[in-house]
Amino acid sequence: MSLEHSEKPAPNRYFDKHFEREAAKILPGEYYATGRGTLLVTVLGSCVAVCLRDRVHGVAGLNHFMLPDGRGDNPPHPVVGLPTRYGAFAMEALFNDMLKLGAERRYVEAKVFGGGDVLHGMGAVNIGRRNAEFIQRYLHEEGIPIVAEDLLGLRPRKVYFFGDSGKVMVKKLNVLHNDTILQREMEYRTHLQRDRLEGSVELFQPDS
Repeated sequence: MSLEHSEKPAPNRYFDKHFEREAAKILPGEYYATGRGTLLVTVLGSCVAVCLRDRVHGVAGLNHFMLPDGRGDNPPHPVVGLPTRYGAFAMEALFNDMLKLGAERRYVEAKVFGGGDVLHGMGAVNIGRRNAEFIQRYLHEEGIPIVAEDLLGLRPRKVYFFGDSGKVMVKKLNVLHNDTILQREMEYRTHLQRDRLEGSVELFQPDS
């Protein structure tokens, strides 16, 4: 495999003892493509993760975006400034990396997760629903079939994506253990209401 078609270093790589395989945690605003079957793991509140896979060549990837798009968010939010925190940027970046690893667009399918209303009853802005509606519309317009989804609801999710087989395991989380995480979600909801932005900032960290 030539250098231009080699995988980029995986963010937050670790060995998952439970599944006995190499894994990578994908945090808010990150994405990763692999042709080696790396287990991709992320935790979602109001954010959405898209699992893309070329069913013929076995190239797969996952992103974790926080906002549907960047309209009205200029300059970028000072805490989370990655362009790939936006759905459109996250999809383009992930798809381009998959193409470099040998994926073909005609064989790519999607599984989508997240968009939870984790602050249900604490404000009028349902950030998760906006993210969910965005990704459904985006994939439809791009002609990428959604073969599985688990969107909306009130609970955060932990997602395990096995890129070699396409299998996804989803664990629903009952409570938010970290008060700081909850406070940040509330602060960003207030931020969105004030500035009339679409989307959310999601700062749940995957547990080890």
